[in-house]
Amino acid sequence: MVKAADIGSKRLINLAPDAWVQWVTQRPEVVAKEILGSEFHWISRETDVLVKAYSATHGDFLVLNELQLRYTAQMPLRMRAYTALAQERYRLPTYPVLINILPPPSTLTIVNSYEQEFLGLRAIQDYRVINLWEIDAEIVFGQPLPSLLPFVPILRGGGEVSVVQRALQALRADAQLNELESLLAFFASFVLDTPLVQQIMRWDMAVLRESPWYNEIEQRGIQQGLQQGVQRQLIRVLRRRFGEIPHEVEARLEGESVEKLENLMDSAIAVSSLDEFVQILFT
Repeated sequence: MVKAADIGSKRLINLAPDAWVQWVTQRPEVVAKEILGSEFHWISRETDVLVKAYSATHGDFLVLNELQLRYTAQMPLRMRAYTALAQERYRLPTYPVLINILPPPSTLTIVNSYEQEFLGLRAIQDYRVINLWEIDAEIVFGQPLPSLLPFVPILRGGGEVSVVQRALQALRADAQLNELESLLAFFASFVLDTPLVQQIMRWDMAVLRESPWYNEIEQRGIQQGLQQGVQRQLIRVLRRRFGEIPHEVEARLEGESVEKLENLMDSAIAVSSLDEFVQILFT
């Protein structure tokens, strides 16, 4: 079975690794040396892509790329954990980058660092955040950045038919990029009507649904949609029982699994106070 990393982030970055590391670090002198494994003993991170990079100023270092379909409240902790794991394994300075593909719910604030203080000790991890919806589509064609071509429809100014057509032409002009048409079609469907996407692509959307790209992202989308639905129901129950819910409670629920949210729903019904529920949530 093909792993998600083999058909996703790793393959995209491999299209033009030098251009990618220069873009995420904002340093034109940086070059990519190799893509490294992201398995850390008992942990395997398929959404992370580690690139060993080099610059004359900084020498060898790691660029940790986390491509996230949608940002969650747990991302700062994850960025801290996997940055440390990567640095421990390869003994190199690490530059972590979080690339968010689609906007999160309006209730969730994206942050670019993890901070915790406990018993007088502090843990801090900064990381760069790139929100694709804030990136100008013209950058992809100008630099060029072939790794971002499939995402053009969701970039700033990329939702126009003419811009999507330009991205499609660029993909079809390079045999190495042909297979990314289905991913372009998937993101085009976020901003254009399905019949229009079919017309632009000149093939039936059934082709898209058979693509491993579509299956990978669709499964993530279904899981995330299910998680958000259970989360909304849980918040609704809490509000009906206890009134207004603190923001930190909603933020904590954002990153919980469907199974955990369902268990918390049972607790929300059973407890006699919001404080009791909060104690269960943060235990």
